[in-house]
Amino acid sequence: MTQRAIVTGGGQGIGAEIARALAKANYWVGVLDQNVSAAEALVSEIGVGEVLAVDVSDREAVADAIQAFGVIDLLVNNAGIVRFGPLLDQSAEDIASVIGVNLIGTINCAQLAAQTMSTQGGGVIINMSSVNAVHPAPNVGIYAATKAAITSLTQLQALEWGPLGIRVNAVAPGFIDAGMSAPIFLDDKVREKRSGGVPLRRLGTAEDVVQAILFLASDAASYIHGHELVVDGGVIQSVLAHLPRA
Repeated sequence: MTQRAIVTGGGQGIGAEIARALAKANYWVGVLDQNVSAAEALVSEIGVGEVLAVDVSDREAVADAIQAFGVIDLLVNNAGIVRFGPLLDQSAEDIASVIGVNLIGTINCAQLAAQTMSTQGGGVIINMSSVNAVHPAPNVGIYAATKAAITSLTQLQALEWGPLGIRVNAVAPGFIDAGMSAPIFLDDKVREKRSGGVPLRRLGTAEDVVQAILFLASDAASYIHGHELVVDGGVIQSVLAHLPRA
């Protein structure tokens, strides 16, 4: 039986890879993305699904999209943006836009999808966090704070929605050579330095993130709930490895 998934920000980058993998796993895929041309090209490629142009920070637009899609077995809250630069230099517009997409958008999509899931006997929600939620990197603006909030939000959703049959988890990628981070790694020196700082000595790939999503969405993870799966090659565990001994 074909299951139905929604992927936010699914028209490009890691979101598009998630949508492709879900289609191969026999999901019908609803793609929410403001880049309609990219999303339509993706859906045409995978052959199953539908595209709606939605700003996830717009609650009414999200509600209309979820109603239009009908039954929802899986929501992947992937949509996210970043405004790089020192926090002191971030404009009010930068801060509001990142909070709007990353945090308000995640809340809107999860809450409205959960309302539908609760009437159909359950479902799965996977939120996209980041290692920045645990250890903020400099010059990522308000991005790290929004991801830390998503970690806490995931825990709350798990507590309240588990009894409704809705399983909620998060994925926290590290240094991933894809999506919004891909331009960073075009610089060979940055690429070498960052990959050298990962205990596994390589950057992550979109496929690494996709496999984590597929696992958490599957029956193999049926007793995993309220968890944040870190996909970072061991980066957040390696702080002391970068500090010299006395």
